[in-house]
Amino acid sequence: MIKKVRLATVWFDGCAGCHMSLVDIDEAIISVAGRVDVVYGPLVDAQEFPKAVDVTLIEGAISSQEDLEKVQEIRKRTKLIVALGDCAVTGNVPSMRNQIQPRKLLERIYIEGAQTNKGIPTDGVPALLRQAVPVHQVVKVDLHVPGCPPAASAIAYVLGELVEGRIPNLTAKVKFG
Repeated sequence: MIKKVRLATVWFDGCAGCHMSLVDIDEAIISVAGRVDVVYGPLVDAQEFPKAVDVTLIEGAISSQEDLEKVQEIRKRTKLIVALGDCAVTGNVPSMRNQIQPRKLLERIYIEGAQTNKGIPTDGVPALLRQAVPVHQVVKVDLHVPGCPPAASAIAYVLGELVEGRIPNLTAKVKFG
């Protein structure tokens, strides 16, 4: 019996486009599905990130203290981390806020820009990091898959290679943007 790859997906500060592209791999999902156990992600009911994960696909930049703590936990519990998409690889759109101090940004949005209930929320809202950063700036990343979002065919190729135990050669498969 072939051992299934324990696969997790995580969505940090991004638009969910990479997860949409993942779902869009069409019939390739059938061959991948037989080789993986999805143990964590937006479509899985797991509340805590599991131990002994083989591969974690990370979408989005690291923008809050909560993101930072979670990605550090993920790194400890995962053999191979894949930065999926330009936000995870470069910081992309989330990093556009990096020129503005977090406090000033929150004041602009929640006080100056609010019509009602003016005030910066604190209950259940994680503290912003000084800057939104790509995943590799805070933990070791084993594979970078650029694209905004990466093409479904590139994601299918990456998953196909990973479930076979190979690190994919992405030279001709992906591009930024």
